Amino acid sequence: MPLTTGLLLLPAHPAARLAEIAQLAERTGYDYLWLADERFFREVYASLTLCALRTQRIKLGPCVTDPYSRHAALTAMAIATLDEISGARAVLGIGAGVSGFRELGIAREKPGLGLREAVEVIRRLLAGETVTYKGSVVQIEGGHLDWRPVRADVPMYVASQRPVGCRSAGRVADGAIMQGCVAEPLLAFFRDTVAAGAREAGRDPGRIDLVARINVCVHDDRRLARDLMRPTIVRSLAAQRPDFFTFRTAGLTVPPALAQQLEGLTYAYDPRPFQAAAALVPDAFVDAVTLAGPPDEVAAGVARLARQGVTQFMLYPMSPDGRIELVIERFQGEAMPRVRAAGL
Repeated sequence: MPLTTGLLLLPAHPAARLAEIAQLAERTGYDYLWLADERFFREVYASLTLCALRTQRIKLGPCVTDPYSRHAALTAMAIATLDEISGARAVLGIGAGVSGFRELGIAREKPGLGLREAVEVIRRLLAGETVTYKGSVVQIEGGHLDWRPVRADVPMYVASQRPVGCRSAGRVADGAIMQGCVAEPLLAFFRDTVAAGAREAGRDPGRIDLVARINVCVHDDRRLARDLMRPTIVRSLAAQRPDFFTFRTAGLTVPPALAQQLEGLTYAYDPRPFQAAAALVPDAFVDAVTLAGPPDEVAAGVARLARQGVTQFMLYPMSPDGRIELVIERFQGEAMPRVRAAGL
């Protein structure tokens, strides 16, 4: 597959700004626009609809929704509607989810199984079937959509950073998404686990879109760019306690002082609770899961990922002054030409 580029946004911006950024992404050459489905932020499908109406070419969808806070049938209904509105440009990203679950009292049980069940139910509903399904996580009794969707084969992507989810992606999805797979051991884990799942299901691993979802800051001051990333590293570590799977897989050990600071922290998008511990995050942790620095360094990282199997680079833009539009433009206008010049 040729390397494509995706832009991921959190619906933390006014709807009008999201639509303007969607237009910027399309104008500057991104292939995908992904919006996070996060509790307590602007509603993802309403935001995607506005973005669809303001664009013509770019593919767009949630990254990611989940089978716990939204029933699979409601997701099928929503993505089919978006596909109709957008002129068959919808894509669906689904994962086990995490944000808002504690506040809503949602238990995330059997995530790998839940993802596989959700994908199966959604696909059957999009195909026009009346579905009765008694899964461990997803259940439906005689459900069917009121209209014939534009497409039965809306592309579906499963996102995970754990073995069970990556294997599920290989078994059932059109694409697999992993956050922060920059370090070579992380990318190897991602690629090989997805491929193993595909082979178990009798599928060709080469037909699965491998998506690296990476926090990126294109900035001429590498130190400033790295420092911007440190609170996000603390957030990831807090969410992965106690095993710190991503960083352990990258061959890293959490320093004792940082581990102590992580006690009592839980996953949240507000970066303020993570600021105190951010200074304790080593550069190696930043470099293992993000790309931060001048365009040539970012380009080198993207090129390495592409050479090792990544087929879509999904950028989550970060900027010291909040001007993410500048990062979006610099990535596509300064970093990607270097990647393309390398034949990727």
